[in-house]
Amino acid sequence: MASVIAWFGETLLSYQTLAQLGIILSLWLVSLGLSRLIGFVFPHGLDRVDFYQRLKPQLTPLYDLVIWLSLILTVKAVADQQQMDSTALNIAANLIVAWIVIRLVTNLIKSREIARLIRSFAWGLAALNIVGWLSPLIDFLEGITFSLGQGQVSIFGVITGLLTLLILVWLSLVVTGFLENWLRKVPAVNPSARVLLSKVARILLIAFAFLFAVSSVGIDLTVFAVFGGAIGVGLGFGLQKVVSNFVSGVILLMDRSIKPGDVVEISGTYGRINKLAGRYTSVISRDGREHLIPNEDMVTQTVINWTFSHRMVRRHIPVGISYKSDLDLAMKLMIEAADEIPRILQDPAPRVLIKGFGDSAIDLELRMWIRDAKNGVSNVASEVYYKIWHKFNDQGVEFPYPQRDIHIVTGQKSDIIPD
Repeated sequence: MASVIAWFGETLLSYQTLAQLGIILSLWLVSLGLSRLIGFVFPHGLDRVDFYQRLKPQLTPLYDLVIWLSLILTVKAVADQQQMDSTALNIAANLIVAWIVIRLVTNLIKSREIARLIRSFAWGLAALNIVGWLSPLIDFLEGITFSLGQGQVSIFGVITGLLTLLILVWLSLVVTGFLENWLRKVPAVNPSARVLLSKVARILLIAFAFLFAVSSVGIDLTVFAVFGGAIGVGLGFGLQKVVSNFVSGVILLMDRSIKPGDVVEISGTYGRINKLAGRYTSVISRDGREHLIPNEDMVTQTVINWTFSHRMVRRHIPVGISYKSDLDLAMKLMIEAADEIPRILQDPAPRVLIKGFGDSAIDLELRMWIRDAKNGVSNVASEVYYKIWHKFNDQGVEFPYPQRDIHIVTGQKSDIIPD
């Protein structure tokens, strides 16, 4: 601490350093003005170049820094030629160069929050190293230790372990992302196996990252024995549903009873499976709502998988006609209505069956096959009903209406029971 105070008094608060800091601040204001002037004089610049268009979002925030760095280097060269002190100018130039390099590298990270965090931390380390404070800070943190189990752990070790864990977890996610993209391109791997392999790889890599980070700190892994026992008790009592859903998710992935893209129906929910997660199954219905169904329900309850063995689905459409109508004509018109719908398959061809003779109508049933159940089955039935309605009206086929015969029986006086 005394050396830091002495550095402030001898270096930062000297007249020469304060003068250089004033020059650096003035050059920053000048760089802002020059950047705006260049943008005003050359409003389009290199926008017509395709290569520049791709790099423009990354290069635009660096214009001010590049101009500022150029001005500082120019003033530093003049100061060195005049044999004047330029320590602050040299530190400022190094800090700007470090910021530009770190900014360009972190632009490759998609997440802005993570990129901003890494950028700030990396530039902080670079700044400490440039001013010569990094080694004293490391020595200071290594001197602060505490007991953990049978060993000693320093604050510096904990910080390096956390950084190692963050970096390894990020690398694990990147590797599993590449693995998932590669598995999508392998036609021999079915969707369920693809999800299972990617999840197993992610769990193993993250577990390895955690163990490696803990061991790099110097912590004996046996200290986690009691902690692991506590977790086991917690899983047994408080996290039964969570564990049950996770195990059910693994079972669904292994037995391949459902997979992403299947059309299923469970507890009145009809839709397409969008994702198999560790705790839930995402089912998107036809109206766009996404239902998150616990994996335990997908295992224990009855699930209708419309596309389990194949993509073909048969639809039954009941139709009743009057006893006065031509039965052969009605059956012919129903098949014609089905043939006019593009989504209805011709092989197997649609057919009409007589289901029975009701009180007021002859009960018919149109059976037809469709292949794309994910696009809905009720909309196909609606189109067929619409065409049958028009064809029956055009050809004189009557729809039945309820008919009842009422017989009134008049009793004799002797049959009436007196009050």
